[in-house]
Amino acid sequence: MAELVADLRADGHDDWRAYGPIVLPPILSASLDAFDEHGYHGTTVRDIARRVGVTVPALYYHYQNKQALLVELLLGSMNAVLGRCRSAVAEAGDHPVDRFSAIVECIVLYMANRAPLAFLDTETRSLEPDNRARYIGMRDELEAVVQTAVRDAVELGEFTTPYPVDAGRAVLTMAQAVAHWYRLDGPLSPKEIADRYVEIALASVGHRPKG
Repeated sequence: MAELVADLRADGHDDWRAYGPIVLPPILSASLDAFDEHGYHGTTVRDIARRVGVTVPALYYHYQNKQALLVELLLGSMNAVLGRCRSAVAEAGDHPVDRFSAIVECIVLYMANRAPLAFLDTETRSLEPDNRARYIGMRDELEAVVQTAVRDAVELGEFTTPYPVDAGRAVLTMAQAVAHWYRLDGPLSPKEIADRYVEIALASVGHRPKG
């Protein structure tokens, strides 16, 4: 199998805020389209092969089965957003409010710019147990980055929410939901949406800047 493309790698970016068009190999691109249109269980390997213009045996030469296609897309997408978030946190520095803002911005930008990949999270239930455990572990890592920033800011007295764990989870859920409704041809750019969501997220955790 060929090396994963940039859109499915943790190190596939130079600037965590910068995005080009989604670039996937033909088989993965066709799989993503088919899963989006028909769902994982409503998609057949034959349908994917037809979209690519190859025979079913040729497709199996590259991927063992339909589950392998879903795993590569889902885990690759999570790899990509985690990699960008790590870069965002590193750039933000030590202050937890800056880290929190950067994380929210990063997640929203990913959800808007990579909505088809991010929306595939709805197929987590279709992963086999071992694959689901791997994916959930990665998703837990993303939540931990958010929760750590919230906890640290609460300790500094800059976030005043009495429910830091719930607030952090709510912010993450809100940011991830952008993939469900955002369209690139809408009235706001991904950056404008991300800026708004940072403001909303800060309000959600009771941000109180220290003068």
